[in-house]
Amino acid sequence: MVSGDPISVVILGAGTGGTSLLELFVRSPGIAVIGIADKDPAAPGLKRARELNIPASQDVANLISRDGTSLIVDVTGDPAMAGFIAQHNPRGIQVLGGMTARLLWNLVQHEARIQGQLFQADKLATIGTFTSGIAHDINNPLYFVMSLAEDMLDEPDPAVIQDHARDIVRAVRRIAAIVKGLTLYARVPSANELVDVDLNAALEEAVQMAPYATVLNEIEVATDYVARPMVRGQPEEILQVCVNLVINAVQAMNGRGTLRLSTRREDGMVIATIADTGPGISPDVLDKIFAPFFTTKEPGKGTGLGLHITQTIVKKYGGVITVSSHEGLGTTFRLQFPSAGQ
Repeated sequence: MVSGDPISVVILGAGTGGTSLLELFVRSPGIAVIGIADKDPAAPGLKRARELNIPASQDVANLISRDGTSLIVDVTGDPAMAGFIAQHNPRGIQVLGGMTARLLWNLVQHEARIQGQLFQADKLATIGTFTSGIAHDINNPLYFVMSLAEDMLDEPDPAVIQDHARDIVRAVRRIAAIVKGLTLYARVPSANELVDVDLNAALEEAVQMAPYATVLNEIEVATDYVARPMVRGQPEEILQVCVNLVINAVQAMNGRGTLRLSTRREDGMVIATIADTGPGISPDVLDKIFAPFFTTKEPGKGTGLGLHITQTIVKKYGGVITVSSHEGLGTTFRLQFPSAGQ
C-alpha cells in the first residue's frame, strides 16, 4: 500500500461493536470501509451499511477474499473465526481481532461518549446566543396575554371576552411553538433513532431559529427547494447541521444581505446549498474552518466547534460538506447526502 492511500477495511461482525466501528471508520480520514459481513441478516450494522451505500453481506468468506482489502477487523466474538479467516485469507491480509479488537472497541466507546458531549456543548453554546432573542419573543406575547386577561376581568360584553380569549390562544400557541423548536434542537438524540428527515423542513426550522442569534431585519431569504428531499438520519443532528450553517451565514452578513437556500436531487443524492452575500472567507483560513476549535470570531463569540461538528455529523450519514468562498462576494456551503430510500 502506497503511503497516503486509504486503509481499506473489511468488518466482520455487524452487531453493536461492528456498527460502532462502522460509524467511526466512515468519519475517519484515511479509512475506507469496503464491506461488512454478518451471518445474521437482521444485524444492525448491515442495515446501517446499506444506508451508507457500503457493501453488506452474509457471505463472510467472500468478503474476506475481496480484492483491495488492507485490513480485516474481526469483532464477531466467535473463537472459531480466527481459523475461518486463516482458511479464506490466502494473501495473508492483516487481521485485527481478539484482545486487540476488544481494545479498539473500548476506544470507540470512549470516542463516542466524548463526541456526544461535544455535540451537546455546541448546542448549549448556540442556545446561549439565543437567550436574549427568545426572551424577547416570549415576553411580548406574555405581556399581551396579561393585558388581555386584565381587560377581561372587568369586561361585561361576552363577544369582546371571546375575542380576547381567541387572541390569548394565538399568543399561547406562539409561545408553545417557540418552546417546541428549542426543545427539539436541545434534545439529546436517541442512539438508534434513524428516520427519514425532510431537508427543506430542517432548513426552514433553522431560519425560524436564526433571529434568536442575530438580527435579520435587512436580510432577504430566497429559497429554491425540490419537493421532499429526504435524507436518513437523526432529526436533531440534521437540524443541528442546518442551524449551524444558517446562523453562520446570517452572522457573516451582519444583518444585511441575501441568504439563499436550495435543495435538489442528483444521481441518488440530495444536495443542499446555504449561500450568503457576506464578506467571504480569506483564502489563508479557508482550509482550516473545519478544524476543531478554529474560529475567526471575536473572543467569547465562538467555540470553534460548530463547523467541525457539522462536518462530523454530515460524514456520519455518508454525506460530504464542501465550501466555496470569494472575498467580498460571499460564501456557499454545499451538503450532499445519500437520498433516503436509495
